[in-house]
Amino acid sequence: MIKDKVVVITGASSGIGAATATLLASKGAKVVLAARREDKLQQLTDAIKAQGGQAVYQVTDVTKPADNAALVKKAQDSFGRIDVMFLNAGLMPNSPLSALQTDQWNAMVDVNIKGVLNGIAAALPIFKAQKSGHFIATSSVAGLKAYPGGAVYGATKWAVRDLMEVLRMESAQDHANIRTATIYPAAIKTELLDTITDQSTAKGMQQLYDTYEIGPDRVANVVAFAIDQPEDTNVNEFTIGPTNQPW
Repeated sequence: MIKDKVVVITGASSGIGAATATLLASKGAKVVLAARREDKLQQLTDAIKAQGGQAVYQVTDVTKPADNAALVKKAQDSFGRIDVMFLNAGLMPNSPLSALQTDQWNAMVDVNIKGVLNGIAAALPIFKAQKSGHFIATSSVAGLKAYPGGAVYGATKWAVRDLMEVLRMESAQDHANIRTATIYPAAIKTELLDTITDQSTAKGMQQLYDTYEIGPDRVANVVAFAIDQPEDTNVNEFTIGPTNQPW
């Protein structure tokens, strides 16, 4: 059941996050949008409201624990509760390890792993207290298999896979009634490629995406499906990509 659920979405200013916010709001969810770019958040919030939906936003840097705590508080203050935490923010500045792009390595660890951990830390106590909640995280097909040029990005996305699986297991052991879902997208049209500075890697990835990519609304449909399951049913892993991409 999606209607009236309060859904927090990080990385909501574009791509999968924006598409998911738009879809869930159209189905009656109350969405709380988080990202760093306030202008994009404002535009999306206005667009959702213009369609009759309910939305608020909070400028958020997921690498900062205090920002995640403030985001969850925004949801509670605005709508009285929080039901779903969609941990979607991510970076993919791929490059060969030999390029030694250590600043970019650290940025991926900070956003893709620590950002997810910060979101879990902010919402988990609330979910445990209310005996319900749903964590959804965006991993990647790079979290299922290895690709040259994607060592650090893949490592962060493998980490998300493990985190979410253990979170599911521990929540079940605790009888916390907390659901989890991890999504492994292949070539989805988003802004991820914009962060790649290594020219040869960027060229190869752009050719791949130009050939195969599908829209982020396809992933939004999967998020909606996961949320819409009965509370006693957990569908915890989805690999999603273009039918004609041999990922």
